[in-house]
Amino acid sequence: MLSPLEVLRLYPEHDFTLPGALESRLSAGGARSFMLYGERVWTWQQFADGVTRAACGLAKRGIGRGDRVAIIERNSASHILLLCALARLRAIMVPVNPEFGVGEATYVLAHATVKAVFVGPDMLSTVRAAIAEIDDSPWIALTVPGEKDLPTLDDLIATPADTADLPSDVAPDDTAVIIYTSGTTGYPKGVMHSHRNFLLAGEAFVQRVHLNADDRAMIILPLFHMNALFYSVAGTLAAGASMVVIPKFSASTFWEAAAESGATVVNIIEAIGKILEVRPRSEFRPDHQIRAVYGVRENVAKTFREEFGIRNLLGGFGMTEIPGVTCNPYGAPRKPGSMGVVGAHPDPNRTWAECRVVDDQGSNSGAHEVGELWVKTPIVMQGYYRDPEQTEDTFEDGWFKTGDLVSRDEDGWYTFVSRKKDIIRRRGENIAAAELDRVIGEHPDVFEVAAIAVPSELGEDDILVAVAVIPGKLIDAEEIAAWCRERLAPIKVPRFVVFLDELPHTATHKVAKAVLRDDETLRDRAVDLQPNPTAGQQQQAALQAEPQGERELL
Repeated sequence: MLSPLEVLRLYPEHDFTLPGALESRLSAGGARSFMLYGERVWTWQQFADGVTRAACGLAKRGIGRGDRVAIIERNSASHILLLCALARLRAIMVPVNPEFGVGEATYVLAHATVKAVFVGPDMLSTVRAAIAEIDDSPWIALTVPGEKDLPTLDDLIATPADTADLPSDVAPDDTAVIIYTSGTTGYPKGVMHSHRNFLLAGEAFVQRVHLNADDRAMIILPLFHMNALFYSVAGTLAAGASMVVIPKFSASTFWEAAAESGATVVNIIEAIGKILEVRPRSEFRPDHQIRAVYGVRENVAKTFREEFGIRNLLGGFGMTEIPGVTCNPYGAPRKPGSMGVVGAHPDPNRTWAECRVVDDQGSNSGAHEVGELWVKTPIVMQGYYRDPEQTEDTFEDGWFKTGDLVSRDEDGWYTFVSRKKDIIRRRGENIAAAELDRVIGEHPDVFEVAAIAVPSELGEDDILVAVAVIPGKLIDAEEIAAWCRERLAPIKVPRFVVFLDELPHTATHKVAKAVLRDDETLRDRAVDLQPNPTAGQQQQAALQAEPQGERELL
C-alpha cells in the first residue's frame, strides 16, 4: 500500500478544478473502472466522455456560469455525472433530499433559484407541485427514461460533443455545489463550496483512510450529504480509485453488496453501525474485502473488529461548512469517546486545519476545560447562499464558530460535550427544532409548541414535542404526527408528543426549553408513537431515514 502522498504523486498536478482533476487522473489509463451503479460499470474514459457530452447538452439548454441545477433522487450515477458536467460549465449542483415534502422542496428550489431540476420518477409529482409555487419555474428533466414530454439525462449524454460550447476558464474558486443543511432559523441554509474545497477535502480523505488507487469506496450514505460527496466521491477522484454507488442503505443486503462489489472502504453513521451489529449473522459475508470503515463509534467497535474482521475503524468531526476537521489517525490507537485530533493533508507542507476551544469571553480554554470549538481550515465554506448576515455571524476574526462544546486533552485529542444550538441529532441528521416549532405551530388547533431532544435507543436523539392546544380544541398525538408527515421528511416526524396546559416561559416570554429538558417526567407523560420498539422496529425506523446534517460526529 502506498502512502497518501505517494498516491497523489501517481498523477500529474492539476489546477484544483474538477475538469482539471478528472483529466489528471485519466492520465493513468481510461480503461480502469471508475463507477459501478446497478448493472453498469463506467470506466474513467467512459465517465469523462459522458461528462463532456452532458455538459454540451446542458449548455445547449441554456445552462451556464453560476446557474444552479438541482437533483432530487436517491443515490445514482446521475449525481456524479451532473456534478462534473455542471462544473465543466462553471455551473453549480444543488443536491436535494428525495424525502422532502412539497413545502421543503419548494423552499430549497426557490431559495437556490434553480434553473433546472433533475428528478427521479418517484419524486416527479412532488417536484411539479413545488415548482408550481415558484414564479420563475425551472425546467424539469428525468434522471431515467419516463414521461415522453420530459428530457432525460440520457438525452443530454447522447448530445454530440462540441467542446467549443464549453468555457475554457473554469476556476478553482468557482462554486461547485450548494448543500442545504438545517439551521437554527428553522429554514435550511445553502452551504457553498468551491472546486478547490471539494478536491482538497478528497485529498484529506485519502490521508484519513489511506485510500489507494486500487481501492473501491462503497457509497451508502446519501449524495445530498457532505459525507458522501466530499469524502467518498471526492476521495475516489483524488486517489484515482473507483466507487460503487448504492441507491440506499439496506441492512439485510449490506454485506452481500460489499462482497459482490469488491468494496474495500465504506463510510457509515452511528445508527448503521448499531443496526449491523444486531442483524442476523446469516446475512454476514466473511468473504467481504472491506479493510476500513469511517464512522464507527466505540460502542460497536469490538463487533466490527472481532466479528466482522475489519481492523481499521475511523471516526472524526466535521460539518457541512467545514468538512473533515478532526479524525483518529489511521493505524493509531483510538481514545474511547474522542473525535480524534486535528486532521492533515497528505502533503505535510500544505497548511491544514487549526482549532481553538474558546470560553464565553473568547479566550482559549485549557486542557480538559469545556468551550466552543472554533476552526480555521482551507476548506471552509464560501458562505451561506443569499444569506450574508448569517455568514458574517458565523465567523469571528476568520474563525468559524461551530456552536459545539468540546474539550481537548493535553495530547490534542478532542471530545464532544454538547451542542449550543437548538439542534436535534437524529440518525445522522441534524434537525432544527425551530423548524418543527414552526411547522407544528401552523396547525390551526395548536397554540404553542416546543420540540426538544430526548435519548434514543439507536443512540443520538429522538424528538419530543410539547404542545399547548388552543382552549376548546381537541387534537391527539397521531394528528400531530400526520400533520408533520404531510409537510416534513420522515426523519423529522416526532416520536413523542406530550400535551400541556401551557408551556413554561422565560422572563422575556420565550418558551423555556431548558425547563422542559430538565423535566424528567416529560417523556413518561408523553404519547410514544413507537412504543416499546423491538430491535427490528428500531432498524426499520433508521432505514426509513436518509442521514443529512450540518455535523458529522463519528
